[in-house]
Amino acid sequence: MNCLAAGKCGGCKWLHMSYEEQLKKKEKTLRELCGRFGKWESMIGAKEAYHYRNKVHAVFGEDRRHNIISGIYEENTHHIVPVDSCLLENEKADAIIVTVRNMMKSFRLRPYNEDSGYGLVRHVLVRTGFHSGEIMVVLVLTSPILPSKNNFIKALLKEHPEITTIVLNVNDRITSMVLGEKEKVLYGKGYIEDTLCGKVFRISSRSFYQVNPMQTEKLYGKALEYAALTGKETVLDAYCGTGTIGIIASGHAKEVMGVELNRAAVRDAKINAKSNYIKNITFYERDAGEFMMQLAEQKARVDVVLMDPPRAGSDEAFLSSAVKLKPQKIVYISCNPKTLARDLGYLTKKGYRMTRGVGVDMFPWTSSIEAVVCLKLISEGQTSQHRNHICKK
Repeated sequence: MNCLAAGKCGGCKWLHMSYEEQLKKKEKTLRELCGRFGKWESMIGAKEAYHYRNKVHAVFGEDRRHNIISGIYEENTHHIVPVDSCLLENEKADAIIVTVRNMMKSFRLRPYNEDSGYGLVRHVLVRTGFHSGEIMVVLVLTSPILPSKNNFIKALLKEHPEITTIVLNVNDRITSMVLGEKEKVLYGKGYIEDTLCGKVFRISSRSFYQVNPMQTEKLYGKALEYAALTGKETVLDAYCGTGTIGIIASGHAKEVMGVELNRAAVRDAKINAKSNYIKNITFYERDAGEFMMQLAEQKARVDVVLMDPPRAGSDEAFLSSAVKLKPQKIVYISCNPKTLARDLGYLTKKGYRMTRGVGVDMFPWTSSIEAVVCLKLISEGQTSQHRNHICKK
């Protein structure tokens, strides 16, 4: 399939390959970087490879003739590539963004100009619930005042009655950040909800929520399969964010602790646990490494650590505290094979052995790779033998 923005926006760089080729290439990359640590299963592909992104963001501006345009920044620049529809993005979300752009002229709304600092509309963010069908539209403006607000909302809802909430986000700073700190709800409840692995999650404008829900269910399903919980374990969900994987695991564990430094994420996590009537999960607003070190000093028992770090992976302080805590299993969800290989190198020298791993294609037509790995704690004697085995490979 063709895309008019291909080669400019930096998104789907692999459109020239068949989907089967992409899966083979990603699996090869995983095996080359991490194959020496343990056994890898076949890459899990996507059943739906197009229009999978449930979070769609468009930046607004003007072309040389002062026509309003919306789209994506060209890779490594702030030049806007006009985009009306994207092969990766939710189609309803794309249509809503085009409608907002078309409405701006009749409502005399100007897009923000980075050079002059003038203009009102900076971005539009649309988030959709895959199972619920709920849709949130976030208008990112330079001012908290939207002229003819009621008429604008009425006109937008007339074109798209499927929209369930509209939020005005104020970003009046000179910044490359999309969202500002202040928000007000213009229509609806100010958030959407969606179901993931049988649990309901609240999604606000700022919430971290995986953008490909179908593949996320496969990713988390594998993580729980590797954890092999029996209902007797104490589980620590490090980097827990809004609590998704910990909440999903709670039905299979005795107790779950979620640790996250971001205050807003912890607040959302507590709301999500309450809305799912979960009583055996507790969230802590702490640094995960420091929290694990404290648990280790208290000689607390943690059977399984679930970790889903950012692209940079985990730092040595975090990994060191995980090793001191000595969980029987570490289930590592990774979005970067290079940092995964580095972290596996550390953990396999500190008493852990990788037993299973699998790649999950969360982002078809891109080079991004997600993976799940299970590591088990081994005895001192086994550690020495395993280290020699790794070195020989």
